[in-house]
Amino acid sequence: MNDLIFRPRRLRRTPLLRRMVQETSLDAADFIYPLFVRHGSGLQIPIRSMPGQCQWSPDTLVVEASRAFDEGIPAVILFGIPETKDACGSENWNPEGIIPTTIRALKKACPELLVISDMCFCEYTDHGHCGVLDEAGYLLNDPTLELLGKASVVHAEAGADIIAPSGMMDGMIGAIRGALDSAGLVNTVTMSYAAKYASGFYGPFRDAAESPPQFGDRGQYQMDPANRREALREVALDVEQGADILMVKPALAYLDIIREVRDAYELPLAAYQVSGEYAMLHAAAQNGWIDLQRCALESLVSIKRAGADMILTYFARDAVRWLAER
Repeated sequence: MNDLIFRPRRLRRTPLLRRMVQETSLDAADFIYPLFVRHGSGLQIPIRSMPGQCQWSPDTLVVEASRAFDEGIPAVILFGIPETKDACGSENWNPEGIIPTTIRALKKACPELLVISDMCFCEYTDHGHCGVLDEAGYLLNDPTLELLGKASVVHAEAGADIIAPSGMMDGMIGAIRGALDSAGLVNTVTMSYAAKYASGFYGPFRDAAESPPQFGDRGQYQMDPANRREALREVALDVEQGADILMVKPALAYLDIIREVRDAYELPLAAYQVSGEYAMLHAAAQNGWIDLQRCALESLVSIKRAGADMILTYFARDAVRWLAER
């Protein structure tokens, strides 16, 4: 018999012991469920690159979101697919556009559900970039800010609880906050995609939202994956402009950034487990290489352990079911 005093394995001896000393846990209230909506009725169109995810029409989306709410998921975030696109994305501020129409339907059917409107122009522009371009294809920051404010007011007036700008424009939180306040919408929350990287993990989303850029990429406004200090600078600017909730996107490849933002700021922090993270777990599971349930929950708990208070994830409903079965 040796003279070991400390034996950490004592606390791993049984499932109940392990559960009692578990440091991080997941709950339905941690999740935000992303949903894609397009015009029509009775639609539930599977997304090939995202198994289990669909494009919905407003009526079917209401059913899906209501089920999620009944399961304990407090919020959904909406991505719209308009019928028409143009150079400046004018459908984004149409009061009868796809997102305002869906928000009103959701609030009528499920008034307590928190509805988040992703605020960007890539789904609405015919070039697939996140704002107004000049003749050379450069995205014009300040003219885009004006349009972001205009569309945010329309979505908030339709009933959105939270506006979440995702285009990484300089000054986007200040511009949207100013527009909302000027319209008397002082209680509408802003959730900033404060550190959003130009990531290869967005591929399936662009299929789902039908929003791939028609030329070039989004590196002129989204962040270089190699940069850490720049992320903290971006977050600091959004905090100064009045952001209510911060976000890091993607999640799994940026757990270090989530931790640094968590340590530096007390504001609520969200992380987005993006479409590529979701798709690669499904692809590996379909090949029999991993256990989907185990790896998906392990990925989600790592995001929360890194410091996220809430997680945007396509696994939201699956994760709630898996957690209940444990």
